[in-house]
Amino acid sequence: MNEENARLLREADTLHRQGRRREAIEIFRHVLAGQPDASEGWYELGYLLKADGQFEEALSAYAQALVLGVRRPEEVHLNRAVIYSDHLRRDDDAERELEAALAFAPDYVPALLNRGNLHEERGERAAALARYDSVLAGADRPDHPHRDLCFEALARSAKLRPPTDVDAPLLRRLQDATAAPSSRMVRANLLFALGQAYEKLQQFDLAFDAFAKANRWLQRQSGRTYDRAESSRLTDVLIDSFPAGGTPEASAPVIATGAAPLFICGMFRSGSTLVEQVLAAHPQVTAGGELGWLRQLATGRLAPFPESMATPDPVRDATLADDYRAHLARLFPEGREGKYITDKRPDNFQLIGLIKRLFPTARIIHTCRHPLDTGLSVFQQHLDLRVAGYASDLGDIGHYYGEYRRLMAHWHSLYPDSVVDFDYDEFVRAPKPTLQRLLGFLDLEWDDRCLAFHQSGNTVKTASYWQIRQPLSSRASGRWRHYGTHLAPLRQALHEADVDFNDAS
Repeated sequence: MNEENARLLREADTLHRQGRRREAIEIFRHVLAGQPDASEGWYELGYLLKADGQFEEALSAYAQALVLGVRRPEEVHLNRAVIYSDHLRRDDDAERELEAALAFAPDYVPALLNRGNLHEERGERAAALARYDSVLAGADRPDHPHRDLCFEALARSAKLRPPTDVDAPLLRRLQDATAAPSSRMVRANLLFALGQAYEKLQQFDLAFDAFAKANRWLQRQSGRTYDRAESSRLTDVLIDSFPAGGTPEASAPVIATGAAPLFICGMFRSGSTLVEQVLAAHPQVTAGGELGWLRQLATGRLAPFPESMATPDPVRDATLADDYRAHLARLFPEGREGKYITDKRPDNFQLIGLIKRLFPTARIIHTCRHPLDTGLSVFQQHLDLRVAGYASDLGDIGHYYGEYRRLMAHWHSLYPDSVVDFDYDEFVRAPKPTLQRLLGFLDLEWDDRCLAFHQSGNTVKTASYWQIRQPLSSRASGRWRHYGTHLAPLRQALHEADVDFNDAS
């Protein structure tokens, strides 16, 4: 590579680190136009395009790198698999890429781990365990190049095959492992697995201690702290940007024919995956999972959001609505002939005003659950603090819950006929009447398969993929009662936010 191109690529690297990906991408394209046989350049371009959300273009760049004999092709196949699985929902293609990676490097731990995860998403427990078990021995080798990922396999296998008594060797192995990984993220995942193991054994004090330590490691890893004042300010701005008596829905574009987007939102861990899978068992509904399109729209084309929504722009809104529908059609071509394709990203509750601006007749399912169960479940789950910065502290969870309830009250006042509450606890107590009301809201006929959702075999890409493969159960309702005074910070924050709930034991 000549000196000028080397200088340009250094400049592109600087731009990337500054978050100026589009400019970095253009530099790479310019360099590769003059030197198209630079395999590593195509690899770097693929990485940038993936980070920028240009997934088809990233696949093409990675493919060119492979054709040109890029070093470590297993890494390229792995990256292609992640795009297919996480972003394009093409799991068969992801599987082929992972097998291609393993053909180059049979012991390549990242590919084995991702293969196991794909098995989990499909409900293939034995196959997932076989993949994880195949790399566990690497955790005992301090010199293993992927030792931390071997510990990650231990955490995942412990969730699939939990210990049956307090003297089980697996508990000791998990305890010992929490001190070993260099990655704080992996250490946190081992502690989450240990906490879940203790909870299954009804050792609730030990479970809470493990969950608390896991969250402290996540905080150290991310360096992020939840800003309560900023969270409250955002709620105020959202309410002000979509005021009562503001832009009427009728000014928005008319929805086109074909499957309509159906939005499922609420707090994380409030039952959204369950509701989606129940509905996906209906022949008129296709499960879309957690889609990032609206979030990317708000932070990209509509920035600064929500201030950009203050001035009505029907032409813009019509274009954005068409773009969203085209995105759904590309991801789920099989769902076009049905009535709904779901988008169940929970924190889209912040975007209900935007949703109704783009899709005036949209139906929105708001999943809700006992506040203490919701908060506890958030605390017990590894959530990305870049998305849910409140999730690692019980007091912060309570504060965020209060802001969420304040905003939902506003949306209910604006769109009383478009937003329906779906109570998780009510559903597990009385499934059929609760589901009948929901199907009525959606103008869907009753279908017995909806209550046999756990037999559907759908791929599920959230942390709840094993829960929804079990028959409906009320075991998770009231779990907070096992944790007594441990939840005092959550209770206090909920009281300060004027969230009413029954916490009688």
